[in-house]
Amino acid sequence: MAIGVLGLTVGLALGGVVLLGALGFVLQRTVDTEAFRTADAVALLAAEDALPDPLPVAGGQVRVQVVDAQGRIRAASIDADRLVPMVRPERLDHDRRQRLEVPAERVGLAGPVRVVAVPVGTAADPLTVLVARSMADVRHSTHVVRTILLVAFPLLVAVLAAVAWRVVGATLRPVEALRRGAEEITGRASAGRLPVPASADEIHRLAVTLNGMLDRLESARIRQRAFVSDAAHELRSPLTNIRTELEVAQRLADRTDWTAVTANLLVDTDRLSRLVDDLLLLARLDEAPPSRGVDPVELGALLAEVAARYPSPPVRVESPPDPLWTTGNTDELRRVLANLVDNAVRHAYGSVVLAAEATSTAVGRVVGPGVGAYHLVTVTDDGPGIPVADRERVFDRFTRLDDGRARDDGGAGLGLAIVRELVRRAGGGIALTDGPEQRGLRVRLLLPAAATEDRRGSHPDGP
Repeated sequence: MAIGVLGLTVGLALGGVVLLGALGFVLQRTVDTEAFRTADAVALLAAEDALPDPLPVAGGQVRVQVVDAQGRIRAASIDADRLVPMVRPERLDHDRRQRLEVPAERVGLAGPVRVVAVPVGTAADPLTVLVARSMADVRHSTHVVRTILLVAFPLLVAVLAAVAWRVVGATLRPVEALRRGAEEITGRASAGRLPVPASADEIHRLAVTLNGMLDRLESARIRQRAFVSDAAHELRSPLTNIRTELEVAQRLADRTDWTAVTANLLVDTDRLSRLVDDLLLLARLDEAPPSRGVDPVELGALLAEVAARYPSPPVRVESPPDPLWTTGNTDELRRVLANLVDNAVRHAYGSVVLAAEATSTAVGRVVGPGVGAYHLVTVTDDGPGIPVADRERVFDRFTRLDDGRARDDGGAGLGLAIVRELVRRAGGGIALTDGPEQRGLRVRLLLPAAATEDRRGSHPDGP
């Protein structure tokens, strides 16, 4: 506010100075123009040797003299001096028109006095017409304007400063309300919202944006709290089992079957190790940037490698007729397929089928807006499937639909969450659909085709 008022003051001061200068210049030019007009009329009479005596002049603030080269006065107006010329002869140039300033007492007018000199073009007897006009009116006009500016200038600055203060205050009042709202939200643990002003301006949009950010932060806080709670619960279960096994073995002493105890402890330890590894992996995925295009990966070979972990049915691979290349981190893609196959094997009644094919179609609703070439990988089982209403929820962390399953057969609900994060990092998408004949579950995985590959395959629709 202070800087604005200071800038306004400086601007108005410069404007006042320019105004006074322009006014003085225009008034002086007006005086000179009228004086030259009078001098030209007298010069015309002198050229025709028809000078009257005295010279006719309109107005009491004008003096006219006609002088020769020696400074003698040949003719003068009724109020002009007939003995002393208004301008000394040495200051006159008989070949050009001049504008001169002379002392007021030399002319007998209120000062300052402006004199114009116009030579008369006669070779035998060169003459000069001198016309003097008082600048008192000009000085008075500029003085009046200067006085008005000096009086009005502070009042104008004060009024503008007061208006600016009110306008800035009214503008910043919603900002102060936002600040108080943010302070109240910070001071309490519960979620809150900032006040949104009624005006549809930048402050309104800022408040709406900040409330949206607060909603996202609150959602993230709720998810983080739930994640920590679920992680603590999942970690507590194997630790409790391990502690129980050890306490029972300690009480039984010599009657303890240490072989059975060791086997049970190894199962719980393996479960605890997998859970910790999954949590660490999710934490790294949340922080690490996407690593696209790390390695060229041939999908047919990768499917065969993952299926080889299950030497006997139910896993079966339908190899593509041509090599299908994608780009990504090999270990991450292997982890994706391994998690999907593990889930399928766990819930399948009979068989699990892995397949891959090329597709080039609009897949915006799966991997984002745009059209591109992708490879479609499917993992199909004939198990109970997943209800349509839960097919998006199963990708959330610690989500398990089969709550009654045994802890050895089930997981912590992190497998599909890891799969979705890894697929996003690879630039692809994932979706769940019904299996053949509306039985079982089919996971449709889209991975981007390598740029150097001959994309000859296509598929009519995306997942």
